Amino acid sequence: MKPLPGNHPHVAIACGGTGGHLFPGLAVGRELVARGARVTLLISPKEVDQAAVQGLDDLQTATLPAVGLQGRNYGAFLLGFARAWQAARRHFLDPDLGQRPPDAVLGMGGFTAAPPMMAGRQLGAATFLHESNTIPGRANRLMARWTRECFTGFDETAALLGRARVTCTGTPVRETIARLRRQSDPQAAKASLGLDPTKPVLLITGGSQGARGLNQWVCATLPRLAASAPDLQFIHLSGTPDLATVQAAHHPLGRRSWVRPFLQEMHLALEAADGVISRAGASSLAELAALRIPSILVPLPTAQDNHQFHNANALARCGAAVLMSQAEPDPEKLHAAILSLLDDSGRRASMQRELGALDRPEAATVIAQTILEHLRQPFTRAVRQTAPRAVPTTPRWIPFKEAA
Repeated sequence: MKPLPGNHPHVAIACGGTGGHLFPGLAVGRELVARGARVTLLISPKEVDQAAVQGLDDLQTATLPAVGLQGRNYGAFLLGFARAWQAARRHFLDPDLGQRPPDAVLGMGGFTAAPPMMAGRQLGAATFLHESNTIPGRANRLMARWTRECFTGFDETAALLGRARVTCTGTPVRETIARLRRQSDPQAAKASLGLDPTKPVLLITGGSQGARGLNQWVCATLPRLAASAPDLQFIHLSGTPDLATVQAAHHPLGRRSWVRPFLQEMHLALEAADGVISRAGASSLAELAALRIPSILVPLPTAQDNHQFHNANALARCGAAVLMSQAEPDPEKLHAAILSLLDDSGRRASMQRELGALDRPEAATVIAQTILEHLRQPFTRAVRQTAPRAVPTTPRWIPFKEAA
């Protein structure tokens, strides 16, 4: 790969808010660093973001204030948006950091990504975005028209991003998951969690915050499932609010159940799992595809634009997963689906083939290379050299100052 001209390019990646945005952004960031770029991760104050970036020594991080648009909280949202925009501008122009404004800004989705993308664009940065869901979020639909290129996790998303230039790359997965593509030891993973390495494991996870409807449905199914599958073991990540209830449901099963509110080392649970019951966030689906794990997907019914249903349906249509609705929480139906998922070897093999076809191991590499190739173009370099390198830190149209 030919070297980049001049100083190392600086790429900011706005990826805060959820693990589904953060982990793919972190994967792209590491690919950019490996190719000689300087990378700043722009994250939110949320605990999931702060915990994930602890110990990073190859990427800079900056925390920006952010408020998502939920219901009718328009005032709080606009205030948070403006503050995040101001904070991003100040960071990009901070002389104490010894850096120039970014040459490119990559938004990984969500309203936490829009303010720094707008700030970077005003400073002359090329802007890019990644949409991991089948149905683009409102922020990405808004920003798509002003980006150099959009990257998507699903082919069908391109038509929903207007006239923007779109490349389907797939969704990057975190480094610990990517390593398991090359070398996996399910028996060792089961043993490390205190489970029998010779017996099957069903993983139930509703994400970092848990999933009450999903937890209740699974717990109602446990007695008949334990009776019909006596060797089956469980890893149940319940979320903190439902921990006591889920523990009580699993208690009669004894040592066959490993129940926790969440797990930082999620790769261990996935490596140990023979099957998964999960929500249908796009990043989670990319990880299931990477590891070829057959799954039952129960989309979050309150997800914006019902995007989790459309994500799950994309896998179910090609036979890569089973789609079930939380609106009809029938324990007998779930029981039958779990047994089929684990016991039907022909169906499992077919699902794993389809998951392999959906997996995109090169996703982070393609995104990083595309951004850097754009920055190498002579026209782009000329524009960057003449772009404004300093602007007022407090624009006139914002009638307030950020709180200290």
